[in-house]
Amino acid sequence: MITHPINPLYDKNSKILILGSFPSVKSREAMFFYDHPQNRFWKVTAAVFDSPVPETVDEKRKFLLSNGIAVWDVIGRCDIQGSADTTIKNVVPNDLTPILSTAEIKQIFVNGKTAEKYFNKYIRDRINRTAVCLPSTSPANAAWNIEKLIEAWKIIKTENF
Repeated sequence: MITHPINPLYDKNSKILILGSFPSVKSREAMFFYDHPQNRFWKVTAAVFDSPVPETVDEKRKFLLSNGIAVWDVIGRCDIQGSADTTIKNVVPNDLTPILSTAEIKQIFVNGKTAEKYFNKYIRDRINRTAVCLPSTSPANAAWNIEKLIEAWKIIKTENF
């Protein structure tokens, strides 16, 4: 059983919450979200907000918070082989209460079908809120090129909320 090692990123000004499934090996090593070099999360979100792609963890934190974005993952502990979502078993969900009680989250988004599956199974009814599923920014989602991802992810623009 692997425990999620990364704290959620949010503040009282966060308007949207983006939830992944569980951090990759690279992200767990870096102790920050979406650290695998092939993951397109940072390129996509930077394009959506017409910003330079943040490179360092500090730049990524500032980028997210300045755009009203909170980030965490659905799963708090699980058995997983490497970074493969398909191998996830024995899920223990994260408790979203600290985020939802601090920030006025207007919309929750999930990054991909695996995050959606586990959100709906373990969290949705507990918090009585739904999530919008966005196409995964993972390199495993080869069906979506960067242009299609950017177009789909434009829904997260916080001025919409």
